[in-house]
Amino acid sequence: MLPQKRVENSHAQSRTSQVRNTFQTNLSAWKVKQKPSDSKTILKQNPAAAHEQMDDQAEDTLQIAMGYFEKDSIKTSCNKDKILEKHLKTVESVAWKNGLAPEAIGILLNVALNGKFGNAVNTRILKCMVPTTLISEDSVVKAVSWLCVGKCSRSTKVLFYRWLVAMFDFIDHKEQINLLYGFFLASLQDDVLCPYVCHLLYLLTKKENVKPFRVRKLLDLQAKMGMQPHLQSLLSLYKFFVPTLISVSLPIRKKIYFKNSGDLWDSAVLAVRLRNKGLFSEPLKLTLSPTNCHPLKRKWNSHSVIPVLNSSSCTKGCAKKEMSLSECLSCDKSLPLERLQSFPLLLENIHCLELPSQMGSVLNSALLLHYINCVRDESLLLRLYHWLSQTLQKECIWYKVNSYEHRKEFTNLLDTIIRAECFLQEGFYSCEAFLYKSTPLWDGLCCQSQFLQLVSWIPFSSFSEVKPLLFDHLAQLFLTSTIYFKCSVLQSLKELLQNWLLWLSVDSHMKPMMGSPLETTLDESMNSVSKLIHYVGRLSTTAMRLESNSTFLLYFILDFYEKVCDIYVNHDLPLVMLFPPRIFYSSLLSLDTSILNQLSYIMHRYHKNFIAAKKNELVQKTKSEFSFSTKTCQEFNHCLTTMIGCLWISKPFEKGIYIDPKILEKTGVAEYKNSLNLAHHPSLLSYAAFFLLQESPEEKTVNMSSIWGKKWNWYLDYLFSEGFQGLKFFIRNSIHHSSVPRSESITTMMNIK
Repeated sequence: MLPQKRVENSHAQSRTSQVRNTFQTNLSAWKVKQKPSDSKTILKQNPAAAHEQMDDQAEDTLQIAMGYFEKDSIKTSCNKDKILEKHLKTVESVAWKNGLAPEAIGILLNVALNGKFGNAVNTRILKCMVPTTLISEDSVVKAVSWLCVGKCSRSTKVLFYRWLVAMFDFIDHKEQINLLYGFFLASLQDDVLCPYVCHLLYLLTKKENVKPFRVRKLLDLQAKMGMQPHLQSLLSLYKFFVPTLISVSLPIRKKIYFKNSGDLWDSAVLAVRLRNKGLFSEPLKLTLSPTNCHPLKRKWNSHSVIPVLNSSSCTKGCAKKEMSLSECLSCDKSLPLERLQSFPLLLENIHCLELPSQMGSVLNSALLLHYINCVRDESLLLRLYHWLSQTLQKECIWYKVNSYEHRKEFTNLLDTIIRAECFLQEGFYSCEAFLYKSTPLWDGLCCQSQFLQLVSWIPFSSFSEVKPLLFDHLAQLFLTSTIYFKCSVLQSLKELLQNWLLWLSVDSHMKPMMGSPLETTLDESMNSVSKLIHYVGRLSTTAMRLESNSTFLLYFILDFYEKVCDIYVNHDLPLVMLFPPRIFYSSLLSLDTSILNQLSYIMHRYHKNFIAAKKNELVQKTKSEFSFSTKTCQEFNHCLTTMIGCLWISKPFEKGIYIDPKILEKTGVAEYKNSLNLAHHPSLLSYAAFFLLQESPEEKTVNMSSIWGKKWNWYLDYLFSEGFQGLKFFIRNSIHHSSVPRSESITTMMNIK
């Protein structure tokens, strides 16, 4: 309580003295009676002091309002009552500016649900309940008990459940609320309440809550109401925890089952943040950390929407100035997160670790991410996914107009999520749902790097289902954007393919944290991977035509196919797929030496994968689960023959491609059919000329045709010394060569039937 200040008006002084004797918290009378001129003078002299004085006045009037609502004598409801209206406006004003303390929320919950006032008053009370720090579990339990009395209307119950879902992570504990699981489940009978109660149960459900009688109840409700998304959500969660209890088929894909219940309160939180952003250096109360606990303070210029890491035990003990580690461990047999500073400490206390009240705070803690990865508790992931989906939906800057000033905060949020996904080496399903919903609205520019990194961490799923939700929209942006955007998308898709291959090749005993990518057979999984590769192939072919065979773009395309060519050997997955013909011929005839070297390495790896697949099939003497098609082998043999014809035996394009002879005659080469090899290749002409000038520096002209016999071998050694390792692997593994390149020295891929 602030000390009483000197006031000129003696009447106000006597009024304050009288009220203090009857009701100690009523200290606003002298401020109400203060002269306007005095207030203006203070504001001009010291704006910070004026703001502090206004906050003190608001706090005192709020205490008076709380006393009014807390009185048991109030038994009538009069919406037009001036005193009631005055106190309601006081509560709304303070709540939407600074938030409400846990005690105030407990009082208002009791008032809104006990039936003393009408629906209009109850609605206004529930809409303004924005917490300052946390919400007491006891207040929620008491509020739920009023629902059993039946004094409040259905609309008030709906609004209460919406508020409870929106503020779920603000509640300090959940144990007593979880004991009311049966009551909430019984409330599903109400068709109006059912979607919101399902959402609450989805957040509360743990494995021990899944019982056969509850499964039967949900199935009966589904038979009565039909395939409602909120009922499917609970059934899917039940099936995830105990698969043997549910035999009905449910959608495999993770969908957005619920609408955002916190839209009424999100604007209040945002308004408070904007109001305090430039006025105070102290952290805003809505950071959900104890404001009087120094280690948890943060400034608003950090632009972070991720809650500060704090545990409920720290909230209880914040009144104490200092507390040793031994005291923390002995007081409630759990380690507060604020004391978790090292990995050995995590290992010692992993059995008694107290998780944060807001799961989003774990994204900034490597130790807690270690914990999540080790314990593999599905309920933790469900809480985290719910927080992520709600936060991404309300923070996404391209959902709303004129919100691009929050770009930095949203970018920092995405960066933090991406770091967590990289740390766990697993994508979040809530981020996947966010991509599906936001891609049609994305302009391809805002947060481009972060958005494409999220794409690369999409959990493995059926490509046919993902394509209309994401990849069709991404293709439209890809084909209409700059070459740099095209290269960024290709890089993202390469990383996506790499992640999918790693998830598919992981040992069967390693169960992922949330669901399993191997929900289908191996053939179906390989079908999804092959469709992704075909998708990238179509994009690449079209992009090369649009960008006039850009070498820069071609590098990223070949970089993608470096992953594709080694799927069988590196990941032990039965899949070998070739690149499109346009990509092959554009690379083979490229004027850039690095492209030719990269193509040679890819062809070398394709050769190794085909040979390994054939040998494995012959050793097992049985057909593998994936049979390499004869067409694929023929296409590779054709590419191999064409490449050797262009680089070794000077007989290019004898089969499979037609070039108008008139065009070739215009080149001025007399024997154009026999004039293309390593010495005459357009990208290697400078190397061949430099090689000849090293031997005969006095020569003013060079003859490329003179490179043959022993000089041919010297020329190869010279190219290999210049860093053409891909070309070296290709020639040594695909060609049995003599000193003079001859057509009979070709060794092609064995036919696989």
